[in-house]
Amino acid sequence: MADKTAETAPAVNEVCRDNQLLSFKLFTDVCWGCIFPIKVAGITMGPSGKVPDNAASGMACACQDGLGVYHPGVLTAMWEPRKIIELTRTPGCMSSLGGVNLNLGNNLQYGIQTDGGDEERRNKFSISFYNAHMYALPLLRMLDLYLPGQCTADPYSDFDVVSFSEIDPTWNNTALAFFQNPESAAVANVVAQQACALEAAAQFAGKQPMDSLWWCAGSWGGQYPLTGSVRSMDTTRTTSLAGIRELAVEHRRGLAYRTMGNDTVCRSKIYPTLPKQQYKLNMFSPTPETKEGHEVGESPYQWQGGMYRYPTGKGQDSTYMIYQWMDCCRTI
Repeated sequence: MADKTAETAPAVNEVCRDNQLLSFKLFTDVCWGCIFPIKVAGITMGPSGKVPDNAASGMACACQDGLGVYHPGVLTAMWEPRKIIELTRTPGCMSSLGGVNLNLGNNLQYGIQTDGGDEERRNKFSISFYNAHMYALPLLRMLDLYLPGQCTADPYSDFDVVSFSEIDPTWNNTALAFFQNPESAAVANVVAQQACALEAAAQFAGKQPMDSLWWCAGSWGGQYPLTGSVRSMDTTRTTSLAGIRELAVEHRRGLAYRTMGNDTVCRSKIYPTLPKQQYKLNMFSPTPETKEGHEVGESPYQWQGGMYRYPTGKGQDSTYMIYQWMDCCRTI
């Protein structure tokens, strides 16, 4: 009887772990305070938090309808949880779908994480590779909480799979990625990369990411090339950089929009590079940030709970929730 029970018991998948997104942790391990501050007609409400330097300013606004008639409104803004990005070394591992392993990719797409130890430091070309999966998760809309009806960044109104890198031929091929992002040639030099160090220092001193340095990601390194092959650092920064590269790919393909600034209050705009100030992240798995998020490029030493976020036996796959700043004209 014991042998029969052992044969019929479901096996635990130790390679593809469930991050328990679709469980009670969707409420307990989410940073609900990260939606603040909320701005209505120029008045800031809720707990203190950072407002992007490039956010829309003012109290009143006006937008045209389909006939060209202007309608007055008030300016609203907030951080809205919009997406989930998971980084995995196992092709087809959908941690956010209960740990199911889909038949995607092949053995050549298995990833690796090197820890940046002595051997890796001696090798300047030590590289880690992660597959990236993006999901739409507009939490506030799903829960029917406060949001102006006409203020939306994309058509998604429910949990859905947006993209997975295993079927993207540019994600593991730098040469193909270059044809999608030819501007990477302009920043493939020492001077451009040194500018990223300046951004990292400025962020450590409390400044916001510099959208003018569109090729940088602060202390995480350079954004280009937009592939899953990342210069090896600690796992926290390596997975974070791979995640925002996937987000940058969405912007380049016109699948993600700029929703920050006075010119976006009536309609979001296509923006081919990553508007770094528009986003902030919080780790959902393996060690959640439940009290505060972090900016693109922010040093893990400044995150809630510090840098060491991978308990023994939990693996090095990571899941991040993406918050997007939404400037919107709520017409009357």
